[in-house]
Amino acid sequence: MATLLKKIFGDGNQKQLKKIQKTVDQIEAMEPDMEKLSDEQLQQKTESFKSRLEEGETLDDILVEAYAVVREGSKRVLGMRPFTTQLMGAVALHNGNIAEMKTGEGKTLASTMPAYLNALEGRGVHIITVNDYLADRDAREMGELYTFLGLTVGLNGNGLTKEEKRNAYNSDITYGTNNEFGFDYLRDNMVLYKEQMVQRPLNFAIIDEVDSILIDEARTPLIISGSAKKSASQYQQANSFVATLNREGDYTYDEKTKGVQLTEEGINKAERYFNIENLFDLNHVSLTHHINQALKAHVSMHRDTDYVVEEGEVVIVDQFTGRLMKGRRYSDGLHQAIEAKEGLQIQNESMTLASITFQNFFRMYNKLSGMTGTAKTEEEEFRNIYNMDVIAIPTNEPIIREDRADLIYKTMEGKFKAVVAGIKERHEAGQPVLVGTVAVETSELISQLLKKAGVKHDVLNAKNHFREAEIIENAGQKGAVTIATNMAGRGTDIKLGEGVKELGGLAVVGTERHESRRIDNQLRGRSGRQGDPGTTQFYLSMEDELMRRFGSDNLKGMMERLGMDDDQPIESKMVSRAVESAQKRVEGNNFDARKTVLSYDDVLREQREIIYKQRFDVIEADTNLREIIENMIISTLERVVATHTQDDDENEWELNAVIDYVHGNLLNQDDISLKDIKGKEPEEINELIMEKVRKRLDEREEELSEEQMREFGKVILLRTVDTKWMDHIDQMDQLRQGIHLRAYGQNDPLREYQMEGFSMFESMVESIEEEVARYIMKAEIRDNLQRQEVVKNTQAVSGGQQGEKKKTRKPYVKTQNVGRNDPCPCGSGKKYKNCHGK
Repeated sequence: MATLLKKIFGDGNQKQLKKIQKTVDQIEAMEPDMEKLSDEQLQQKTESFKSRLEEGETLDDILVEAYAVVREGSKRVLGMRPFTTQLMGAVALHNGNIAEMKTGEGKTLASTMPAYLNALEGRGVHIITVNDYLADRDAREMGELYTFLGLTVGLNGNGLTKEEKRNAYNSDITYGTNNEFGFDYLRDNMVLYKEQMVQRPLNFAIIDEVDSILIDEARTPLIISGSAKKSASQYQQANSFVATLNREGDYTYDEKTKGVQLTEEGINKAERYFNIENLFDLNHVSLTHHINQALKAHVSMHRDTDYVVEEGEVVIVDQFTGRLMKGRRYSDGLHQAIEAKEGLQIQNESMTLASITFQNFFRMYNKLSGMTGTAKTEEEEFRNIYNMDVIAIPTNEPIIREDRADLIYKTMEGKFKAVVAGIKERHEAGQPVLVGTVAVETSELISQLLKKAGVKHDVLNAKNHFREAEIIENAGQKGAVTIATNMAGRGTDIKLGEGVKELGGLAVVGTERHESRRIDNQLRGRSGRQGDPGTTQFYLSMEDELMRRFGSDNLKGMMERLGMDDDQPIESKMVSRAVESAQKRVEGNNFDARKTVLSYDDVLREQREIIYKQRFDVIEADTNLREIIENMIISTLERVVATHTQDDDENEWELNAVIDYVHGNLLNQDDISLKDIKGKEPEEINELIMEKVRKRLDEREEELSEEQMREFGKVILLRTVDTKWMDHIDQMDQLRQGIHLRAYGQNDPLREYQMEGFSMFESMVESIEEEVARYIMKAEIRDNLQRQEVVKNTQAVSGGQQGEKKKTRKPYVKTQNVGRNDPCPCGSGKKYKNCHGK
């Protein structure tokens, strides 16, 4: 079917390559003209391009000439002339696609052209690498070319000061790792002052090893965690205080909203109990919060109705179904307050301050592109999630490696016997062999079998990675046998020894198919580099995990019916296709899993964008925040009034509750009374109260300078938003963990998550508005106001392993010229370009 469709519609990749080839021909045609230019004339092209862009030309208009300039600059500065195939990759990258270029084809050099072109707009280009060492090396080596052409280059490394990071981001082209860019985004949205931000808006990114970052690490969240102050004692103190209060006189309780308010007498009691002058002083925000939650826990939350206590834990009861909601916790410290009330151990509060997945971080760039040796098998995912096509770029030299059909044995024992026999035969002929295994155990088993067979070999796995350099250096020599797990690294360059080409090049033996075709292709790609000969062969058995999972019983039955013994393999393209189809199914399952994660994360993404935008607006505001604050007070007030004036009969309206709320949160007791609002419509009540609120705000503004009032608003808003948002992230995480159980009730978990997540977000926004209203109206304003971080000692953690510090390697200082594909002198054994810092 696929072949028929290709005949009718043509191969999409070929069509795109033809289009790209036309552009490349134009670039190549300019080479003679570029060669005639002096260095100075070539360098002046950069300013000329910038002027043309300002005058209305687009990047596409100047692409051909700009790429020709970079190619010429590369010849003069780096001594490297990009091949035609590298130009093709460079065009694909500028178009926001993935250039699939086999290892050794010069991806790093190809990326210089789109980086230069897009940097001309002055909005920044980020080149993302998988480790700090690569970022540092590429920034230095390719930086020579950019600097020659008049652009600035920055390196965004771990451990830089904010000033250093800001300088790196303000450069035309910035190199760094995916983790560092992601964490900087999160940290920027936690700052208290605009001057503390380091990133500019995300514009264009080129991701090296794009499949590793956007697929293998797609589900890895970046988390900023912090050590929240141990607040157990505050919950206990607040609990002890609330136990002394009387229902009559100290607080009011609103049955409808479950709202509890301290009265004037209650506030006085609190100030005496805690020996403070003003409960609403900004220094006592945390104490007020704990008292409010303790009040709710005692007055509005009832044991065996709202919650039960089981095995020393407070378990929420679902109000609609009556079921226990294990694993869920009340938000905003209410759960801890109930634990204090019940005399239980108080669990730590959430410490996650911010998080984002790589999927959602990289989708925020205006344009995204990437390069890798293996991406075609994941093309559907790249297109669906990131809107990028995978363009398979031809190799500069034809690949002459022979990829043989899989050999399939009945049992694992038979397979390993055949693997050893095949290795021994090649070894005796002098052909070097690389044996790829999925697990350390497999590498050790094959090693034992080879010892018995008298075959000298090296083993490279996680247990002896310190010998990696020496092992890889010799892996292409005559008669060498190397057993390596996948940890041997992507794109490990194995150079062929003397006379090896004549023996057929490097033989790669796979002992098992990985569940992803991409990983198998990486193993194959270690042989037959840059036109070298080579062979690859996978040995499988019916007992391999992939075969067990996907229909090996039929094949096994067929082998038995045909009377095939354990030494006879099936070598059939049909079986290889069946294995590949099994891999496609696993890849499909993994893709669906990542898509599901993304669907769930998208709910939080929309909320994150709203909150981050609100924070940014507050931080950036140069004028009084009066309008924002008034709108929050209006929203809060309208909700309170609407709740208590729902009844058609005005005599049933609970106007006392409205006045209690207003006295407790917005105005003083002598500012308004029940008599003032009786007989009025809800809209009139709102307007009357707001009139008095505005008058009170005017008085506050007269007491202070405009700058002080603005800063006061910022302090209240930022602290409230950050506290509530941090708690909300934690609640969403707990909701996510238990939501799959809804499927048992014939409900779609994702839909339920979206609805509940939206409802929780709305509650959080209401809670923010209410708290801001209370503190703006009631707090005492001091001269020395300062914005404060909600949590100190923050720590960036990849993958959610909180508390585990990232290991940093000591830098390798370059003291000699090393080829990009030579072993790294640091002794790691990886290619110089792929080594340090992994």
